[in-house]
Amino acid sequence: MTDPSTDQSPARLAEEHHEEWSERQALAEAMIPVIGRLYRQNNVVTSIYGRRLINESAIHLIKAHRFARRIDEVELDLHDTLPVLQALAAVDPGAASVDLARLTRKYKQDGGDADLTEWVRAELGEVAGRKGATGRADGDGRRGTDVVLYGFGRIGRLLARILIAHTGRGDGLNLRAIVVRKGGDNDLMKRASLLRRDSVHGSFQGTITVDEDANTILANGTRIQVIYSDDPTTVDYTAYGIEDAIVVDNTGRWRDRAGLSQHLQCPGVSRVLLTAPGKGDLPNIVAGINEHLISRDGAGDETILSAASCTTNAIVPVLKAVNDEYGIVGGHVETVHSFTNDQNLIDNFHKGERRGRSAALNMVLTETGAAKAVAKALPELEGKLTGNSIRVPTPNVSMAILNLTLKRSTSPDEINTFLRRTSLHSALHKQLDYIDSPEVVSTDFVGSQYAGIVDGRATITADDRVVLYVWYDNEFGYSCQVVRVLESMARVHPPAFPRV
Repeated sequence: MTDPSTDQSPARLAEEHHEEWSERQALAEAMIPVIGRLYRQNNVVTSIYGRRLINESAIHLIKAHRFARRIDEVELDLHDTLPVLQALAAVDPGAASVDLARLTRKYKQDGGDADLTEWVRAELGEVAGRKGATGRADGDGRRGTDVVLYGFGRIGRLLARILIAHTGRGDGLNLRAIVVRKGGDNDLMKRASLLRRDSVHGSFQGTITVDEDANTILANGTRIQVIYSDDPTTVDYTAYGIEDAIVVDNTGRWRDRAGLSQHLQCPGVSRVLLTAPGKGDLPNIVAGINEHLISRDGAGDETILSAASCTTNAIVPVLKAVNDEYGIVGGHVETVHSFTNDQNLIDNFHKGERRGRSAALNMVLTETGAAKAVAKALPELEGKLTGNSIRVPTPNVSMAILNLTLKRSTSPDEINTFLRRTSLHSALHKQLDYIDSPEVVSTDFVGSQYAGIVDGRATITADDRVVLYVWYDNEFGYSCQVVRVLESMARVHPPAFPRV
């Protein structure tokens, strides 16, 4: 008889692979309820190198473990991460963001022989055993910060999806209302339908019901009041139980302090965030770079802020990293940008130059203020960059080409190694990603939560000159950055573990 342990026949190998896959599925399935309980009961967000694990399938968890080979050169083993996850649950932590891959790797680097639960308890430090603690930086125990979306277009609906997915126990950012101009008798149903289905980002992950009598949308347990108004000064938010809210203006109609201050005249509103580049003296905040501008020295928090533009958010983290390491003498930023709603579908009048020509048929050369806007986030680069933009016939995902002159020479290997390391092990790891693949194209980055992704295969250097190619999901990636600014404004950033 053939010894099964030494049988290498095709049939036996196929059986072994199937058994291995079944075991991995079983381990992933065991992780799902633990991940869910940590999120619902402890407000702990788990991830693997930035890939969130909440509300995901067993297959997604397996893929996330396999993704880790891009960082560690070996696939992450579920046999290792499941015990770490179980130990995390055992210490009953307060609000936190935990990267299972990094935590598992650190445990192994520390020897891997200590009692795992006690090691995790020590690693989590101040949040261990603090179930119910909100993670608010100011120590305030209130249950969450109310958020109102003023405008419900591309960015508004993606913000709604992200905020609903991040609700957790409800002590962070709570989406309470959207404000729109009424488009017809069936407006509410159409708004709900646009939230439910998206041609670029796919279907809403969950359930949506509409209450026409109350004029509300209920999405995964989040009750969203739909308010109709043409005037930002006329809404009494307190009538809907909304207090001390942050209004996120997605309309782009007002971009200066005078226009946006109209929101502050409404009862129930305390702060405003613009999802477009701010004009005048408005601070332009890029998450991960200059959140310190949210607070004025000795004068409390700024009441009106801008989250800058999608392009500014995509390039500023890369520019900061490169400038800190190499020094930037000057350069040019060219963006290859997907078309947007402010262009015409077919040729028609438009007040802007060239933007009246068909967005679906043409590459359209246009201006971008992103290069100048960089100086608001990185004053050290003021006057050093020029910029332009080409709108192209794709619905989402754009690219920034950074043509820079540095203070010292470099090589593709050197600067790519630096940027890859920065994306993994620096304070910018939530903003900056790095990829090294000969096959990626724009659609591969739909749904990326990063502000920008450096394409290492495209990097070019010549002595002190470097050309970097940075992909970015100009809708979802930017919306994730907006939510990070909101979290900073509300002081609901949970501490991240392991510490970077």
